[in-house]
Amino acid sequence: MRPRDDPVPTPPSRSRTMTTAPNVSAFRAPGTTAWRNAVFVVFTLSGLAIATWLGRVPSVRDALHASTFDMGVLVVGMSVGSIAGLTVAGHIVARLGARRSVEIAAACLIVGMITASLAVTMDWGFWTIWVCLLAFGFGNGLADVSMNVSGAAVERKGGRSIMPLFHAAFSLGTLAGAALGSLAEALDVPVALHLGVVGVLVGVAMVVAVRSFGEERITDPVGTDTSPVPVPVSRWAVWAAPGTILIGLIALGMALAEGSANDWLALAMVDGHGLTNAAGTATLSVFVAAMTVGRVLGVFVLDRFGRVPVLRASALLAVIGMAMLIFIPSVPLAIAGVVLWGAGASLGFPVAMSAAADDPRVAAARVSAVATIGYVAFLAGPPLIGFLGGVVGLLDALLLVFVFVIVAGIVSGAAREPGRPAGRQPRLQDGAAGGSGEAGADRTVSAISAAGGPADTVPTEARADRR
Repeated sequence: MRPRDDPVPTPPSRSRTMTTAPNVSAFRAPGTTAWRNAVFVVFTLSGLAIATWLGRVPSVRDALHASTFDMGVLVVGMSVGSIAGLTVAGHIVARLGARRSVEIAAACLIVGMITASLAVTMDWGFWTIWVCLLAFGFGNGLADVSMNVSGAAVERKGGRSIMPLFHAAFSLGTLAGAALGSLAEALDVPVALHLGVVGVLVGVAMVVAVRSFGEERITDPVGTDTSPVPVPVSRWAVWAAPGTILIGLIALGMALAEGSANDWLALAMVDGHGLTNAAGTATLSVFVAAMTVGRVLGVFVLDRFGRVPVLRASALLAVIGMAMLIFIPSVPLAIAGVVLWGAGASLGFPVAMSAAADDPRVAAARVSAVATIGYVAFLAGPPLIGFLGGVVGLLDALLLVFVFVIVAGIVSGAAREPGRPAGRQPRLQDGAAGGSGEAGADRTVSAISAAGGPADTVPTEARADRR
């Protein structure tokens, strides 16, 4: 058994003290910069892949002579696959690591995109396309959790907030995919050719990029002795942890704020404020731009002030912006409200992903759980708002989002960095428990117990001996 790197002194009055602070030596990345850039690439490609399919939906509908209901059924297939990928991703990433998980996701994306496009072009049947989109959605869900886990790990290693920038890269990828889709529609490029080429390029580029991923899993716990201490865990147990649920509510509220704007803002501006269709669409572009700028600038305010104050301020900005849009019958003020709404909604989901991954040993399971809770907003929110909008009008229907954003702001304390020093993001070297010594160890043990513990129930002595 090799000596531990940073032993924590054990007070004489206690027979043993458990500590599970992560050891920086567990990271075997070829370089933080290369790892960070690789995560940027994967986030961008993920957004590009999704937007590529969505950008060709009109051509798919025409080729299938499908109704709106039929296209909705296809969307359900991709959504079911995404939820399945999100749900099992925690187990896959915990067992294989983020690098291998992204490779599997890339294979699903390639197979899903190519076979779906061929099924459309060669008329293989509606349900064949549905199954292909199921695989495509599964790849997206698995990639989402995998890249967030790896992004959180490189964020810890670098010692500064960077997750919002990863999500900004995803947004840029979706913009690029939408632009390519519009160009392909204008040039009448066959669906099979477009999706086939993009699918192969995305898959291959992901596999190449993940070669620079570091090892996000912590396998060398630091302890004060080797006394057998069983740690009861189940990856499903994280769902019952109050911290996971509260962080999930942050993700849910802010994802609903983002998703509702993507789906309904343009129409709400047309129906509620009398704008033309073109002006309504331009307002959505204002929202997306505000979100992107918010994510780029957010890394600086997060490092300066910490997650909780920033999340509370973000929720307040979003609430003020939505109130201006909903209650003030002035187009200029409504557009100003859209800017505040976009800026306020920009950081909630990425910060929730960082908070879910604070403990590297349960990061995969918690990110999977929180992402699944958050994606409920993307999947269930739009139709619910549409139903309410048909009854009370779209502007008043957005009050549902208003309430959930307030809830996200109220519970934002759940995202607090462990042991965060004043004004700075905690570094991995400082220990996930936020300190050294007995107090830090005890806080870490409490956090692990609340989160559900690491992947296996193994005594400390047994884990040490295997090293």
